[in-house]
Amino acid sequence: MSELRKDPITRRWVIIATERAARPNQLHAPSPVTPEDLPEKDPKCPFCEGNEKMTPPEVMAYRHAGTGRDSAGWWVRVIPNKYSAVDPSTPLERMGEGMYDMATGFGVHEVIVESTKHNLRWGNATEREFEEIFWAYRDRLIHLTRNPALRYVLIFKNYGREAGASQPHGHSQLIALPVVPKRVLEEQESSADYWRMKERCPMCDIIRQESSDEKRIIYETESHIALAPYASYLPFQMLILPKMHRPFFERVEKSEVMDLARLFRRVFWSLSEVLGDPPFNCVLHTTPPASAGDERYNHWHFEVVPRLTKVAGFEWGSGFYINVATPEDAARALREQIGECCT
Repeated sequence: MSELRKDPITRRWVIIATERAARPNQLHAPSPVTPEDLPEKDPKCPFCEGNEKMTPPEVMAYRHAGTGRDSAGWWVRVIPNKYSAVDPSTPLERMGEGMYDMATGFGVHEVIVESTKHNLRWGNATEREFEEIFWAYRDRLIHLTRNPALRYVLIFKNYGREAGASQPHGHSQLIALPVVPKRVLEEQESSADYWRMKERCPMCDIIRQESSDEKRIIYETESHIALAPYASYLPFQMLILPKMHRPFFERVEKSEVMDLARLFRRVFWSLSEVLGDPPFNCVLHTTPPASAGDERYNHWHFEVVPRLTKVAGFEWGSGFYINVATPEDAARALREQIGECCT
């Protein structure tokens, strides 16, 4: 029998209707996103080492000593997006057009090339590779939030064409904007309302509740936890966040990065094994830089959504989502698989 559940953060209602699909362990990507025979280096790939002249000049790179800018010798490289949605050279100007509001397309759009390996995927990445990716996230957040004209930096990863990726080489993206996105504002407003009622962070309460229930926990380390949200809106949706209250991702310390990498390695290995290397979106939600006074109820987190089903007319028209796999079944399948992951 189906049931309706409400997400306490987004306030979104979802319908859990498992009768509409096969059992959760039968939900697979139609074909692996990264074929087993994908080479470690592709001479035509602009993100591969040695092809640096095929991209815009780098804005940051982690390099071996003695190597020069825009040349081989890096292990993580950040470049402007060649097909940028926004432009940092455009002067920011806000204006009205009758009853409508608009602004010039000011902002920053960058690509974080995660490795020199053309065939690296998060399902087979090492802890060290995840650590380097997280350091790049942190460093770009620190750099871009110093600009007072940029109100929010959204870091995200699209994996697979169904999730919006146009390049198979492992990469993340960031878009920095002069406005705070609506989804982020909704989370802030909801979290603020929760704080006013209970004087507690809602994410911290979710962690306490899930730690008590245990049935939706996927994996946890000393400092972080991965869980299937109670009102998951798509199959195998995951939430990854620090156990302690942490508003700003850019303030992570070395021990936290190492701990988070350990969790990511196991969780994404399990996701790949259970679902057959599925396409997914992963988004980092962190507190806007101008929200220092709201640290009490903002709690950074990663949201991971495998793309196993399609969003159709009912979802668009109603705002409801129909999830064909219960979060409890999804968490159990991933948790059991993680038990087989090498240490």
